[in-house]
Amino acid sequence: MSLLELFKMGGLFMWPLLFFSVATVAIVIERALFIFRHNLRLGDVREQCLSYIQERNIAEAGRYLQTLLNRRLGSRILLAMIKRHNLSESRMEKAAEAEALSCINSLENGFNFLTALSSLAPLTGFLGTVSGMIGAFKSIAEATEVNAQIVANGIYEALITTVFGLIIAIIAMSAHILFTHVTDKFAAEVEITCSDLATEIAATGKMEGP
Repeated sequence: MSLLELFKMGGLFMWPLLFFSVATVAIVIERALFIFRHNLRLGDVREQCLSYIQERNIAEAGRYLQTLLNRRLGSRILLAMIKRHNLSESRMEKAAEAEALSCINSLENGFNFLTALSSLAPLTGFLGTVSGMIGAFKSIAEATEVNAQIVANGIYEALITTVFGLIIAIIAMSAHILFTHVTDKFAAEVEITCSDLATEIAATGKMEGP
């Protein structure tokens, strides 16, 4: 049986489920491309910046981070701190925290929609099933002769929307868990990196800025 035939059998509630499925796939693809485009690794950037700081060449560290702004999201956070290297360690870290919050918010765009879709899709599917069951039992009540095939066919068609709703919910929830894990890992790495750089800058002393 083709998907089109299943869609027709599912009835009216397959239309909102179709919308939910398209929205889920679109959000997942968009978030995956965003994360891929903005490389979230910080290990190599951290080592390079530490090298410049230890050489007391903060200006070069700033220029290096400037070249990475378009393709490395973490460079925005480190640059915000580097630009304030002449301030106290706590103020440098606060500047980095503010920029990190902005970056993490950009990473989390669409996460709320995935959460909503993972809840709405199965509920809509279940509503479609209940509606289908009402129609099935109505047909049974109106039939002069009732047999197992009539009952089974009605329930079979009614359950289609629940299956589609659960599939959409599983995809949305799995994507949300994966993206949240990536974001949390990035946030933890940013925190460690900023702390290391701030400590190194404070230990090295005042330097000429970018």
